[in-house]
Amino acid sequence: MDLHDPLSIAADAADPATEPYSPLEQRALLQACRAVLRPMARLAVGRGLPFGEVAELLKQCFVEEARAAHPGVAPHRAVSRISTTTGLNRREVTRLMQRSSGEATARSSPATQAFTRWLSDPAFLGPDGAPVPLSPQGPAPSFETLAHSITRDVHPRTLLEELTRLGLAQLDDADGRVHLLNTAFVPREDLDRMLAFLGANVGDHLAAAVANVLSDGSRHFEQALFADELSDDSLDAARGLISDTWQQLLHGLAPALQALIDADKAAARPAGQRLRIGLFAYTDAMTRPPTTALPITPHIKEH
Repeated sequence: MDLHDPLSIAADAADPATEPYSPLEQRALLQACRAVLRPMARLAVGRGLPFGEVAELLKQCFVEEARAAHPGVAPHRAVSRISTTTGLNRREVTRLMQRSSGEATARSSPATQAFTRWLSDPAFLGPDGAPVPLSPQGPAPSFETLAHSITRDVHPRTLLEELTRLGLAQLDDADGRVHLLNTAFVPREDLDRMLAFLGANVGDHLAAAVANVLSDGSRHFEQALFADELSDDSLDAARGLISDTWQQLLHGLAPALQALIDADKAAARPAGQRLRIGLFAYTDAMTRPPTTALPITPHIKEH
């Protein structure tokens, strides 16, 4: 068993907030950012969110974090300081600072616009108000006219391929028409709930990890156990163990936390802090699957 505790390493490291990164550390930082950003890109691509929306949001976050990193800077120097910190030009910084914090953009992808118009435009609805199947080409109502009503920059065939990839539409070989498959990506309340959990859980987990890296490494508990060279049968067994462990953790911590809350109220202590405790498991194929018999020494690591 190979045990590794990154907290002890981080505690001995120099403070990255006061000491510049070396080229090797910069490369490691970029690799860490890539590992974080790829799942975000997968989510955006999977839900049809265009790059421009995410890029704008990322720039906004850079500006907000740069402002927070320089709380005492004079207002007339803020733009220059933020521009230097982020690498964004002064005009972009000024524009982004004028936007309200957390404001989201309202643009949507051509696929989302086509999907919405097909559901709502009377030109593409039947007498019962339901979206009608569309011929791929030709006069209205057709998918070609629907696509051109959204944009002339994307070929109708490309737009149909994107809608098909998202599971929203499909060309039926039997009747030769394009059919709308769903009236929503998923039920609205389910999507909202899943995205809220994703943002809250992953956001807090990432915030904890980042705070540890930027401090002495011990501010938040953040550990993981990982293993490779497992069979599908072993993964099924491990999932049961993980579920049982979570139930034990939940039943042990929930009453203890409630007791702490009750004690705070009884003592009239200021109670402005929050706590999130999570357990997650992720399975995937190994990058380099074993080609020989499994070794005797188990490949289990704690991180």
